[in-house]
Amino acid sequence: MKNLTDLADIPPIQVWDGIRARRVQGEQVTLAIVELDPGAVAPEHRHPNEQNGMVVSGTMTFRIADEERELGPGGTWRILAGMPHSARAGAEGAVVIDVFSPIRADWDALPTLDLESPRWPPG
Repeated sequence: MKNLTDLADIPPIQVWDGIRARRVQGEQVTLAIVELDPGAVAPEHRHPNEQNGMVVSGTMTFRIADEERELGPGGTWRILAGMPHSARAGAEGAVVIDVFSPIRADWDALPTLDLESPRWPPG
């Protein structure tokens, strides 16, 4: 990966049905811009990576351990390593930014999709 690139030039990967991510991968951090189709679900899971994120557009309902909340643009989350969590996109879908540390090396095995324009930023 180049050090400087446009989001539109990063091929998306298929994370789950209706959920695609474009990664900016460093040596110790993964920055992911994730697009979720309306109603798309990230089923409950956990991973050894810490995860912080923010909704850019649309809405998401997050469940982290025993806490659940709907978040809109500007809503943030913090998921500590190993903590169970799940999420569901709202009726209009969502675009979110996720940051993982250490990197999401497990995503290397996910299928790459055809390059198409990202939903965010608009234009």
